[in-house]
Amino acid sequence: MIHDLYAAAPADAVTVNAFGLGMALRAAAGRPIVWGLHEMMAQEAGRPHGPGLHEMGLSPRDLLLVRTRDVQTLLAVGEEALRSPAVGAVLLSAWGEAKAFSLTASRRLALAAESGGGTLFLVRAAAEPCPSAAETRWSVTSCASEPLEGGAPGRPSFSATLLRRRGGGATGTWIMEWDREQRTFRPPAPLSGGLVPLAAQRPAAASGTASRRAA
Repeated sequence: MIHDLYAAAPADAVTVNAFGLGMALRAAAGRPIVWGLHEMMAQEAGRPHGPGLHEMGLSPRDLLLVRTRDVQTLLAVGEEALRSPAVGAVLLSAWGEAKAFSLTASRRLALAAESGGGTLFLVRAAAEPCPSAAETRWSVTSCASEPLEGGAPGRPSFSATLLRRRGGGATGTWIMEWDREQRTFRPPAPLSGGLVPLAAQRPAAASGTASRRAA
């Protein structure tokens, strides 16, 4: 199974990578994760930081990081990793437009995922959504987090908009936080009463603001 994750804006590259990493952790269900990182993404958004990965709830045994110079190699890494039944999830992170991200390439990845039983999260920044064989397509941006007790920094907070679901179906925007201890996404705590419901297909930035307004 494949899921496309797009940064809502180039500045959201770090956010969409963190979101993809959280999704991969959940999908892997204790099995290893292969993270293929396009060198251009690393140059533009920064390389993975050990303490930051630890704060996400990752340990070194969870993750195999592979850096590639070009998109073609990145896709080859993803296809090879997905064919292994030992791999629980694959995260591929790429920067910019590239002809290599074709419908044919995505179908090859989907077949590889089907044969190995893993899940692929294809993260792209500074790129427009394009046709693919993905089950879902998301646009991701960051949200302001709520401080924890004692004024401690809050949990990473995301606004994720479902742009497309294969076969049709409802779309919409969800605000969620990453819970490091439980290794899962959770709704943010309401500020006062319930949260205002999010309308389907609203722009991520607007819906992120609306969700913080008390009902």
